[in-house]
Amino acid sequence: MQASAITQWLLPLALFIIMFGVGMTLGVRDFMRLLRAPVPVVLGLVCQLVLLPLLAFACVHLFALDALAAVGLMVLAFAPGGATSNMLSLLARGDTALSVTLTGLTSLVTPFTLPLMTLVMLDYWALQEGAMDFPVLVSIAKMVLVTLLPVGLGMLLSGRWPQLAERVTRPVKLMSLLFMLVVVSAIVVANGDRFGQMLAEVGVAALALACAALAMGYLAAWGAGLDNGRRITLSLETGIQNAGTALMVTSGLLHNPEMSGIVLIYGVLMQAPALLIVCWRNRDLLNLRVRQLS
Repeated sequence: MQASAITQWLLPLALFIIMFGVGMTLGVRDFMRLLRAPVPVVLGLVCQLVLLPLLAFACVHLFALDALAAVGLMVLAFAPGGATSNMLSLLARGDTALSVTLTGLTSLVTPFTLPLMTLVMLDYWALQEGAMDFPVLVSIAKMVLVTLLPVGLGMLLSGRWPQLAERVTRPVKLMSLLFMLVVVSAIVVANGDRFGQMLAEVGVAALALACAALAMGYLAAWGAGLDNGRRITLSLETGIQNAGTALMVTSGLLHNPEMSGIVLIYGVLMQAPALLIVCWRNRDLLNLRVRQLS
């Protein structure tokens, strides 16, 4: 299967399955959390949807990235974290319920905001006037079909048939992982001759953005007086982005391998500081394990 066919067919299918799995973890209770505890939820949404894009915009100018790299990084900044941030929040002993709630709410918003803001960025860097056409309404429709619709179906399945949802959770995760590995491999192959150069050009900027975003989320939660678990969660939710959704735009809609390479570079590099947070939060368990082995 050619790389173009993979990004056109397998990537949307992979994202559909991933978002279906996310939907199975959500319930009405998660959305009601906004009413019960509005401060951490609203603050998390502001960090993800407003402050992070502003931080990314400053970052691409600070590091003087070229137009394609800048738009690729901005697209990723418009795609808030999903299942990965939920998992990391759990591992880091954060407020997992808050993480899942933010995933549910951003899943409702992102299909509309991501294409619109991508169009704004293409216009800002004068790419929309060139060969890169971006039909925003068609893009919104596609995003709804591969993100919002499967989330709703996953919620319906877990709500109506919880036992069935529990049985299919593992196969859904394995299938989505397999498909995403194929997609990522195809994008790496498509950028094989330039991947090292791209890493050298944007690696520092991507890592700096990830670290700054993690710090910003933590400091925003600290300034709001939230407890440490919620600080960790907002940190991870701000710094960990949904690379699958961003790839849907850069590869499936814009058909730009270089932008997709930028997304993958951030998607890999953002894991390093996030895993350091996980280790720091579990340092007592790690110390205990070391003492048991010694």
